Amino acid sequence: MARPCKVGVQLPEVERFVPWPEYLDLARRAEGAGYDSVWVGDHLIYDLPDGSTRGPYEAWTTLAALAAVTERVEVGPLVASTSFHAPAMLAKQAATVDAISQGRLIVGLGAGWNRREFDAFGFPYDRRVSRFEEALAIIAPLLRDGRTTFHGQFYDLDDCVLDPRPAREGGPPIMLGSNSPRMLSIGLPVVDSWNVWWSIYDNSVERFAEIKAEVDAVMPEGRDVEASAAVLVTLPEGQGRVMGETYDARVTTVTPDDLGDHVRGLADAGATHLQLVLDPITADTVDTIGAVLGDLDR
Repeated sequence: MARPCKVGVQLPEVERFVPWPEYLDLARRAEGAGYDSVWVGDHLIYDLPDGSTRGPYEAWTTLAALAAVTERVEVGPLVASTSFHAPAMLAKQAATVDAISQGRLIVGLGAGWNRREFDAFGFPYDRRVSRFEEALAIIAPLLRDGRTTFHGQFYDLDDCVLDPRPAREGGPPIMLGSNSPRMLSIGLPVVDSWNVWWSIYDNSVERFAEIKAEVDAVMPEGRDVEASAAVLVTLPEGQGRVMGETYDARVTTVTPDDLGDHVRGLADAGATHLQLVLDPITADTVDTIGAVLGDLDR
């Protein structure tokens, strides 16, 4: 295959209500169309500009279902908020999904950001990065070694054992969903890859290359941590990507016509895996971009 890096797709979050059978169909369709991975957001509710409140399906139960109805694509949260889950239970959920998928899970982790859902569901919003640091110190050894004891400020575990273990020896790869300096200092010594969201790097190859260089400059000696990036792809029916309340970043426009060159550019800049955020995300657009990936392979 000539594909320069892995290319996946993020399934709908709050763009529209998606009946559950359609959600499963989108995952199967993505696999059939040649995508390398399928991703879901880990969010709870958003207040939308029209005054309505909408939430996606819960991430880990969704990933379990997607793993059961697919055979080849990797699956993962983009990314799981450690604030929404007791860390040891998150590791337990991840090990289960990895077993269901027979070793196709990528564990994307972040600290969360949308205060609205923290408050609504009763999760503490303060000191999110400090809580993330302790959570990662619990999740990584559980997934990789199967056992840990941890006594911290926020979490306390006494001889926690993860059984059954993940399908893969050494556990599923862990991806850091951040490029902020403190999160990098916590994650780079531990994780297998890091990810940057499309609005953070302006959806442009040039800005991604700059951020990649910034991350490389603080990479611990001897560590080989891969880079990944989300990419907003605008199709003719696209109306803009809304996240949170009124957020709709103005960024470099990537269309199906120039996606192939964009993927090659990001790969040349050091990206090993991309997550496409399609606007809109429908069965037809999944197929349209699948055809572009086929051209890219050829």
